[in-house]
Amino acid sequence: MRRRHSSRISRISRKRLAIATGVALAAALAVTAPVAADQGQDSSATAAHDTGQVEVEYFAGPGSHPRHAQVPASAPLTTKERSTIKGDGDVLPIVEAGASDTKVDVVFIGDGYTAAQQEDFHADVRTKWKEMAAVEPYAEYEDLFNVWAVDAHSQDSGISGDPTSDVRKNTALDSAFFCDDIERLLCVDTNKVEAYASKAADPDLVIVLGNSTKYGGAGYNAITSPSGYDGIGTASSDHPDSDQVAVHETGHSFGKLADEYWYDESTYTGPEPGESNLTKLSADEMAAQKTKWHQWLGQESPDGGTVGAYEGGGYHGHGLNRPTEDSIMRTLGREFNLPGREAMIAGFHQHAPVLSGVTPTDRQVRGSERMRVEASSHARVRWYVDGREARQARDASSVTPAALGVPADGRAHTVTARATDPSKSVRAPELRKRLTGSLSWQVTR
Repeated sequence: MRRRHSSRISRISRKRLAIATGVALAAALAVTAPVAADQGQDSSATAAHDTGQVEVEYFAGPGSHPRHAQVPASAPLTTKERSTIKGDGDVLPIVEAGASDTKVDVVFIGDGYTAAQQEDFHADVRTKWKEMAAVEPYAEYEDLFNVWAVDAHSQDSGISGDPTSDVRKNTALDSAFFCDDIERLLCVDTNKVEAYASKAADPDLVIVLGNSTKYGGAGYNAITSPSGYDGIGTASSDHPDSDQVAVHETGHSFGKLADEYWYDESTYTGPEPGESNLTKLSADEMAAQKTKWHQWLGQESPDGGTVGAYEGGGYHGHGLNRPTEDSIMRTLGREFNLPGREAMIAGFHQHAPVLSGVTPTDRQVRGSERMRVEASSHARVRWYVDGREARQARDASSVTPAALGVPADGRAHTVTARATDPSKSVRAPELRKRLTGSLSWQVTR
């Protein structure tokens, strides 16, 4: 049954606070921002529009190296457009793993689907998510994800530019191939996407599915959103390889990974990159300085070969090294390499904390009241009373003071729950911090 979500403003999530650091890191890449439907033409909208151009990433074909292009920025929404979108956009849960503030929320929006084709859109979302969720580390961490479908009713079925550049369709999000005269570049009105995406409770990843069998897609990685997601991915609904476009884009949004391909034989001369999968250092220098992906050097990587320092990346043929010869951050159809998987898992936990509380921690727990927590399926949960572990409660999600051994002395005692994801796929200390969590209560018995 379809349902409409209430405004996200009434639900300021704990997760949004937890990912503040990740948003700050992403801000360095931002050059423009979509305009929310309820914002009108405010100063931020005008500033975004005045830039005139926005950078997008596109893919010429399956198994290809991506490219970048500058395309016109979307114009602010008109009053009529805001009104139309306000009355549209039912939200349907496809996968519900838990509360939005404790999970990664993936939002699919359909374009080129008429009112009679919304069930087709829902089926396409299920298929596309199944394909994405089969890729590691999504497969291992699938329980961290909620998936939502936001209906957008188009007047015409199909997408502009399919099959040829002269085809024009009237669709809700103005999706179109041949964007900037590039056949496979599937552009979209980012302000309309923002307006529809904001109908979901807490969007972390937004993917626009264009109703088409034509290969194509785009990654809008250089935008920030009032709703909190980093970038927009577009993909064809019915091309068997379009899921790879979406997966590559999530390497940027979740993993904060850089592109590992290059355009020419130019030499990079700038500072050490901030992204975890590019460096100016050699393998020996990384090992000596214990930096970047030094923990993975010499290890067999799922994308083939061993982790080392391979010249080329970040759009330059020289001066930068990447971890492996050919990961999905270089070529579609490949796997994430070991450093890439590590960054992705840490990114998942940035949105989906390892431990969250069901019982509030801002009030005292008394008597026989239960303390309840939610932890990811990978996590090990431990309980402590005044710093001493209550071993009998290991991996319990619900406990009472008596079961923990809290003394019945009428005094206040501190009960702490700690959870850790023991994954061996994350080695960097700064990333492992995201794989731990703790909550404490004052308990009187």
